[in-house]
This record gives sequence, structure tokens and C-alpha cells, in this order.
Amino acid sequence: MSKLSRRDFVYGMGVLPLSAMLRTSEPELILYNGNIWTVDPKQPRAQAAAISGGRFLAVGSDHEVLPLAAGRSRKVDLGGRIVLPGIIDAHSHPADSGRNHLRMVACDLPSTAKVTAALRERADKTPPGQWVLGFLYDDSKTEHPLTRQELDSAAPGHPVIVYHRGGHIAFVNSLALRAAGVTDQTPDPDGGLFERSAGGFTGRVADKAVAVIDKAMPERQASAQEGRDAVKLISKMMASHGITSTGDAAASPDDLRAYQDAYAGGDLSVRIYSIMFVDFLDRMIASGIHTGLGDEWVRVGGIKQFADGSISERTARLSQPYVGRPDYFGLFLSTEEQLYENGKKAHAAGWQLCTHANGDVAIDRTLTVYERIHKEIPRKDPRFRIEHCTLINDSLIRRMKDLQAIPVPFSGYVYFHGEKMHFYGAERTRHMFAMRTMLDAGLRPTDSSDYTASPFDPMMWLQSQVTRTDPQGNVWGPNQRITVEEAIRCGTIHGAFASFEEHLKGSIEPGKLADLVVLGRDPFRENPSTLATIPVERTLAGGKWTYES
Repeated sequence: MSKLSRRDFVYGMGVLPLSAMLRTSEPELILYNGNIWTVDPKQPRAQAAAISGGRFLAVGSDHEVLPLAAGRSRKVDLGGRIVLPGIIDAHSHPADSGRNHLRMVACDLPSTAKVTAALRERADKTPPGQWVLGFLYDDSKTEHPLTRQELDSAAPGHPVIVYHRGGHIAFVNSLALRAAGVTDQTPDPDGGLFERSAGGFTGRVADKAVAVIDKAMPERQASAQEGRDAVKLISKMMASHGITSTGDAAASPDDLRAYQDAYAGGDLSVRIYSIMFVDFLDRMIASGIHTGLGDEWVRVGGIKQFADGSISERTARLSQPYVGRPDYFGLFLSTEEQLYENGKKAHAAGWQLCTHANGDVAIDRTLTVYERIHKEIPRKDPRFRIEHCTLINDSLIRRMKDLQAIPVPFSGYVYFHGEKMHFYGAERTRHMFAMRTMLDAGLRPTDSSDYTASPFDPMMWLQSQVTRTDPQGNVWGPNQRITVEEAIRCGTIHGAFASFEEHLKGSIEPGKLADLVVLGRDPFRENPSTLATIPVERTLAGGKWTYES
């Protein structure tokens, strides 16, 4: 973490002449012969950047920057490659997904047979009666959703739960239901569903019904070392895709500790904006913790609540029913009063409010809560966030603009989850992941993966947003297409704004953190249909390479 004197210096560099800057610092690293797209309106393009103390010292042409080299300066020839600011994944779940990678069977496989075979292999190595866990499963990417009977056959002596990659549904076997005490007479919990058919339970459980199964598992507290290992693993994976910052969108105090431990040990490759799950709000307030505490590597973010369910798992709360299900509108996960009471308490204690709301009805409920809180406890620039903010309409956009709320949409869903879009219908997808509408209204939507819900792959995000086309060639909501330049801004400076850090990162300019990504091909010159194939060659965070291909 930089010392205060250094921070004061860099904040004032914009008004200092270059000679004064050089008397204070000399470049440790100079990148030159590049094609740098800075996202800085004062200097959109550059060739070179000098870096000192983990920050950009100078940005300009080779002729301007190379003479700044001193005896210890390292110089790297970029060979004309395109350079962008480090990508910000505004909403993901790194600590949790990192632990899952260490503990669970990865079920992102193309058929139920391959999924059940992987689970059977794990069961064969697991003592009888112990749980077998899977994750990253996607029921619309196999020939049919996993069934209770298939999971019974794969692991007859083990309770099994396989989590959908979206995080809101899971698939379980009979032993898992029995362990949780779920019988034919068990009602669905509020905000949850034990799916049933003529043959009994199908094995699919949704939202708060998943929590019922989870409670039946023996509690396994992650050790400090496992937490650090999980963060080390997932942050390296994210860095390999050009990501230099991410928001953990439902963190626990143990997750926050894991990030801090990983950073202290030199094992953190991405910066963390740790948005705390609402269940820990009272504990955080009692400890005097609030949004903004921390440093440029690990910072406390907002408070996260859930208004409704998932888009990829079809539990988002909609005003009109899902296609083919005339009586099904999705699930609410909180009442309006619950969102208000928790939100008001957090807002009064200095927290940013971050509410998961996918469907138009859930977004309406969230905005009603924000409007009420803002009227009762006005605060300058609260930056209310709507996590996902998927299905919008003109009225919702006007209200978001009045509040200057920040939408945090999924970036790659049209491409990655295209096979699910038919559940919403072609007309409704004209108003989903509505980047064009949001930008035209003057809002600042971010980019996000919600990993594990979709891949943390910024080049896939570009292709999805620019083309609105899935791998099968289906176009969903072409009216919401945006340009490559706009998409990059969403994944850089807009992401920084969403965490109150636009003065620190999101663009390549003197005084800001030296975070950038070097690409193998130029997205501004790429055929839009192949943007997702552009390779990341290098990632730099704080002036150090966190990934090199």
C-alpha cells in the first residue's frame, strides 16, 4: 500500500510540471512502441507509459516518455500491440468460487453422462455417507437437466448436491433430500422451490430451498490457509483474462480476511472491492466498518441484498410470465420492507447499497426502497447500485436517472447463455442487458461476469455486447448493441466509478494505478464475430506483471 505522502503526490501530479515530477520519482518500468487506448478523454491514444511506485508517472509518445528512463528503469517494447486499462469485473464471487474450485467437482461438461461420470469418480474416492459436491453445472447446456434418479445412480451411497453455475438452483439426489428432512409433505419455503413432478421430486431445488439442503451438510469452516489458497488460485485465473480489479458481491468477514492474507503474502493478483453480504451488517457496524475502508488492493465495498432470483436459472421476478409457463413469474427473495429496513440501517451507517434485482418487478421494488431511503436520509453521491438490473422499461430508466443509480449488468449473457433467451422471448430481450438504453440515458453501466454465473472473459463480453449474438447465430435484442469503445469504457472507468475509485483507476493517465492489459489483436480492428477469440498476452497490476502468456 502506498504511503500517504506518495498518494498526496500523485493526486497533485496533474498540476506539476514534468521536471518537478521527475525530481520526486524516476521510472521503474517504461512500456513503449505500443498502441495504448487510455480511456482518458484528454489523451485518448498514446504509445508509451512510464511507471513508478505502482502508478503511471507519464503517458505519451515514445519521443516524450523514453527519455525519462534512468539507470534502473526497465524498458519493454510492446511491439505495436494494443493496450487497454486493466479490466474491472464489477460483480463476481472470487473467494467463494475459488473455494469451490478446490473442493468440488467441476461440472461444466457437455452431457449428463459426462457429469454423472465425474461425480461417480469422486464418489468412488469419498467415504460412504459423506457428501459429494459439484458446481459450474448448467442445465441448458446438457441434453436435459440432471435428475434425482441419475444422481442416485451416480452416487448411491452418498448425498449429492450439484450447484448450477448461476448460484440460485441446485440438483440433488434422494439421500440429500433425506438428510435435509425433506419429504413429500414438506412445503416449499418462502422464496424457494422443491420441484416436483408426477414421479415425486425431480431433484431440482431453487433459491431458498437450496439453503434447506445446505443446512443439512456438516459445517466445514474454511481454514485461513484454504481461504488464502482459494483467493490465490482464482485471482491468477482472473488475471490471465486481463482482469485487474473485481467486486466480490456477497463477501463474508472470512472472505475479507482471505483477501487481506493473500495480499500480505503476495498471492493476490487482482484488486478487491469487498461487498459484504447483508447477514453480516450488524457485525460490521458494531466493528465500525463501512464502505471505503481499506486500500487500493483490498477495500470494503457496499452491503448486498437480494430482491429476486436468477436470469440464467429462470427464477428472476418478472411482470409477465415466462414463455411457456403462463402461471410462473419467478421468485422474490426479500420483501420490500426487509430491503428497506436493512438498507436504511446500512445507509445511515455509511454503507453503499448494492441490491441484486434482475426482473422488472424486482428492480421497481429496489428503486422504491432507494427513493424512500434517499428522501429520508439524503446523502451526497450515494451511488446506489442495482446488481444485474436485467429487464428494464422506460419508467425504470427515468427513476434510475433521477437517482443516478448504477446498473451492474451481466456482460456476456447474450453470448454465453443464448440458449436460455427463448424463455424470455424475442420482444422481452430488447429490454434485457440494456446497455444501449442505459448509456443513452446518461447512466454508467459496468461490466460484470457474476462468476461462476458466466465466464470472467472480457473479450467474450465485448463480442456479446457489440453483436448481441449467441454462438448459434441467434440475435437477441439488436437494439441494445453498443460499440467496442463504449464496451471498454463500461469495463474500465465505469467499473471504477461504481466503487468510488475513478480517481484511482479505470484509465491510463499520470497519477493512476498502473493497471493494464496487453492484447494479441486489436478489438477496434477485429471482426465483431471473432472478438471473443482475441488472446490476452499480458496483465499488469500496480506496475507488476500478474500474467504473461
